[in-house]
Amino acid sequence: MNEYKVVFARSARKELESLDITLVNRILLKIEALVKDPRPGQCRKIIGEKNLWRLRIGDYRVIYSIDDEQRMIDINAIRHRSDAYR
Repeated sequence: MNEYKVVFARSARKELESLDITLVNRILLKIEALVKDPRPGQCRKIIGEKNLWRLRIGDYRVIYSIDDEQRMIDINAIRHRSDAYR
């Protein structure tokens, strides 16, 4: 099975860089797992959006889209849950 490629939006990369290193490590482990399974059991489709998914990691959310044709995952945002859907 071919793995997916993960790309980060510039804003998502900046959000990740501003977080505590232990939290960053937890988030990156979950993102790396998306390479093999872009729709794991704990992810949810965002209602009202065509192709956006969210992955919960503690109080943080990783918002991403999946392109099955290109086998790419685009990380759009990494935010605290209170700011994730604004």
